[in-house]
Amino acid sequence: MALSAFEKIGRLPDPKDNSAIAVCEIEEGTQILFNKRKIVIANRIPLAHRFAVNPIKKGDFIYSWGQAFGVALRNIDSGEYLCNETVLAEFSKRSMSSQFPDSPNFENYIQPVNLEQQLHLGKQVPLYPVQKYFEGFDRGMRGVGTRNYIIILGTSVQSAGFVRRLADSFKGISKRFPNIDGVVPIAHTEGGYGESPNNLNLLLRTLSGFAVHPNVGAILSIDYGSEPISNAVLKTYIKENNFAIDEVLHQFYSINGSYEQAQKEAAHIVEKWLPSLNQIHRTPQPLSAIKIALQCGGSDAFSGVSGNPLAAWIGKEIIRYGGMANLAETDELIGAESYVLANVRSKETAERFLQISQRFKNWAKQHGHSAEGNPSGGNILRGLYNIAIKSIGAARKRDPEVRLDHVIEYGEAMKEPGFYFMDSPGNDPESIAGQVASGANLIYFVTGNGSITNFPFVPTIKIMTTTERFDLLNGDIDVNAGHYLDGEPLESLGKKTMLLTQKVLSGEKSAGEKAGHSQINIWRNWYNDGSVELSRLSSEDTLAGNPLPLRYQLKKTPLFYQAVQSDGKCLPEQIGLVLPTSLCSAEVAKIMADRLTEQGVGKEYGISRFVALNHTEGCGSSSGTTMDMYIRTMLNHLLHPNVSIAVSLEHGCEKTHNSYMRQELTKLGDFSKKIGWFSIQLDGGIDQVLQKAISWCQTNAALLTSGPSKKTNAKNIRIGILTRGSLPEQLENTLLLFLKMLLDAELSVIIPENSTPLKNLISRELLANSQALPTLAYGQQALNSGLHVMATSFATLEETMTGMGGCGVQIIFSFLKNHPISVHPMIPVLQVSWEGNRRNPFQSDFDLILPLDCAQGSRQLVDMLERVLSRKYTPKNNVCHNTIYQISRGMRGISL
Repeated sequence: MALSAFEKIGRLPDPKDNSAIAVCEIEEGTQILFNKRKIVIANRIPLAHRFAVNPIKKGDFIYSWGQAFGVALRNIDSGEYLCNETVLAEFSKRSMSSQFPDSPNFENYIQPVNLEQQLHLGKQVPLYPVQKYFEGFDRGMRGVGTRNYIIILGTSVQSAGFVRRLADSFKGISKRFPNIDGVVPIAHTEGGYGESPNNLNLLLRTLSGFAVHPNVGAILSIDYGSEPISNAVLKTYIKENNFAIDEVLHQFYSINGSYEQAQKEAAHIVEKWLPSLNQIHRTPQPLSAIKIALQCGGSDAFSGVSGNPLAAWIGKEIIRYGGMANLAETDELIGAESYVLANVRSKETAERFLQISQRFKNWAKQHGHSAEGNPSGGNILRGLYNIAIKSIGAARKRDPEVRLDHVIEYGEAMKEPGFYFMDSPGNDPESIAGQVASGANLIYFVTGNGSITNFPFVPTIKIMTTTERFDLLNGDIDVNAGHYLDGEPLESLGKKTMLLTQKVLSGEKSAGEKAGHSQINIWRNWYNDGSVELSRLSSEDTLAGNPLPLRYQLKKTPLFYQAVQSDGKCLPEQIGLVLPTSLCSAEVAKIMADRLTEQGVGKEYGISRFVALNHTEGCGSSSGTTMDMYIRTMLNHLLHPNVSIAVSLEHGCEKTHNSYMRQELTKLGDFSKKIGWFSIQLDGGIDQVLQKAISWCQTNAALLTSGPSKKTNAKNIRIGILTRGSLPEQLENTLLLFLKMLLDAELSVIIPENSTPLKNLISRELLANSQALPTLAYGQQALNSGLHVMATSFATLEETMTGMGGCGVQIIFSFLKNHPISVHPMIPVLQVSWEGNRRNPFQSDFDLILPLDCAQGSRQLVDMLERVLSRKYTPKNNVCHNTIYQISRGMRGISL
């Protein structure tokens, strides 16, 4: 067999390394010429994985980039595939185990931190004597904008659905006003209910940073006035912390009446701003005004070889012109501390960096996790075996010549030139939100798998690490750093990227902006502030699922509705579901569902609509019980009785990829759902995956058999009932009668654990043992008919509805004292108030106002139930798409 040149087979990031990265699939038996000697490959080596180039003795370190990331468990010969338990487990999840070794040959290692030995104080790279310019928006003391947006800011999750719909009404506004880049929503998951959240300060700091960001031409901040994070709270924080809000066209608006009227009033405010904002023009601005965010996501083994060094080269250039660069993702520098400390401004800066790193580790530990659990399934599959090797590559977003000058909190403003480290989780969207709040007006995003993440009002330049992946996804990526691996000098590639940068800064759309989708997630709240020991937390595991015992004999009086017929079943509705397996495919899932609905796919076969369940989970969060809750809830939505056809849409590099979801689904037993499995990355990008999935839906919807509507017994239909706030006596009596009618008709009723007054009512009046303990875990299917309580584990109302959806409820009744809430996008949610609450300014937004007479009220509820099940009435908030789908992380869940 002919010898292959090492350069065609592998890369050695550092001459001292004893492990190399495979630049292609390497077959067993391949012979390589390395340092004038022959190496024979002992096992198949996947692309981007590592193999030994020198013999490694048991107990010796394994190196990459000159740093140790593993310890040999046995003697390892040259040419052997290097694998740990993590990568073998990932192969198992993807049904690939038979192709690789049965046992690992190294264990993970993280180099200890020794400040005295590793700290080197350095000088910053010198400034260029001549400045370069781009066309930007001069915002005075706020800095220079690279875009001109109006943002509609929801102060909390309560107004998230409202701001999304309001922003949607201004789609395409740039056609009328070409100097305005758009109207975008800042709809997030935080600050909605209960007491002040643990992430209060970072949340206020982030929202304030958004409000005064130089890419923002105007901001409309919207609340209901009753949230922990309200306009009043935000205004006070902005004033006390000297944010330049008076330099921004702005208004604070509180919803205090009809939803539709509030939409009109808010839209009128925005309309008044448009002519004056359109008069703002770009003018020449220096590169010293640029503040870049350095990010990576969907990383692979080549991120630290090509993509991250290219981003670092650009960062060095920006700093040499007097600008700023911001590196984040605290847990993705664990194991790379020695590289970070090798060039620092001062000992105080180094100590601050290590303090934040240790704080992050302690925070993870108090929730029962390790910050070392960061690498996703896609990271591992593409050669990033553990946090050390991921961090060693991630740290290369700082050029070794560039000095670390500043260490700041999440969302803290960058004020002086130089290189910054900002505290954040490794969760890409959450980290980016903090960098933008810090002032970043351009984002560099390096990806090895092909992440398609974009931010709403700051442009993102995406850099791909390899030519092979760039060719697959070139419609969604801006720069091919794989040219460096192919032989182009880094400086040559850097200069080309710098030219593109100046064009994007001056208004040319990046690939992500052309794609027209974006997302925003702020560092999510955590429930354990350290005061609760993990051993005292209640279990979040699956429960037995047996209904609560009643103290009386059921009358078995049937209720009926007009059902649709599908494949021999009678259902209230046939739904097509697009299920994003992680947060990173959520926006594309929404685009897909909207197109399928607009095109009427499956309409003639009984499908009423397609729904996407956009969420913030599946990657960048902790494992354990949090992941169990997530998987259980997602798969049970896939198996929901109203879902007739479904698409599982993976991003491609997340923890919960399609192969993992398939394996978990198989554990639940046989099922007859028509499910299509698609990947944004592996199917060739956004346009390609949309075409393929829509074609699959068209074909498979035609295989459904449907018949005319049929009067059907509602037995076993699952009803969810939740309450917020105290219940007046009249409503208790009405609810009690309604519950008995449902149970007598042999319907299943699911009540969330956090609806305490309702839970107390059924304990007192209906149960044999007076103990309304949970019978279902959060998101667990209610397979046994009867009365159930679903465990909620610190879930908000939005998270509660999502959990109830996982239980299989087909309609939810929500009894609310104040304003209606955003609702589940897939499940009809009836919002109910009562006559004694007539002073409520939101009365017209409720679906039903109950009378004082209990018997009459309970009959109205049953009548409304029949109308919704028979598709004669659609609840108001479902009609206006004031919806949200948010999964609880429980008491142990955190971002990583």
